[in-house]
Amino acid sequence: MNQEIKTLAEFALAGRAFRLRRAAEPDVVPIVGLMARDQLRSAVDSAAPERRAPYVAAFRAINADPAHLLCVVDDADGVVVATMQLTFLPGLARGGALRLQIEAVRVDGGLRGNGLGSAMIRWAVEEARRRGAALVQLTSDLARHDAHRFYERLGFSHSHAGFKLIL
Repeated sequence: MNQEIKTLAEFALAGRAFRLRRAAEPDVVPIVGLMARDQLRSAVDSAAPERRAPYVAAFRAINADPAHLLCVVDDADGVVVATMQLTFLPGLARGGALRLQIEAVRVDGGLRGNGLGSAMIRWAVEEARRRGAALVQLTSDLARHDAHRFYERLGFSHSHAGFKLIL
């Protein structure tokens, strides 16, 4: 699917310019690179050429579905420095409310603490409002104590217990 690269938001933080946009297929490698540098995912995710095919297939499925929005953030040099995936979920609960699920938020380690992650999440919340969502939800690994404090500072509450079944 060939889509024009459109800027969704611009952020000026700590004297640096950033652009949030829809991810394109060439962004798969830097996105996976961000995930692979994550201490909890490094054993699973790899941008090595022999392991790219499943990531490209997943990207194509995400990109083809209007309920999903995979975003990246570029710095002024066009380098991908952050990513997040948004999924809009219609449901019968809460009176048929639309929900936004935020997943796979990653910011380059050298940029943490400059407000980029906060700007990304605030933009996602506003996008949820714009699309008529009644709720924004996300999950975070129990070991990510800093991330939990980050999300709580942004107004999220620790309201549910999550469960997974690995297949």
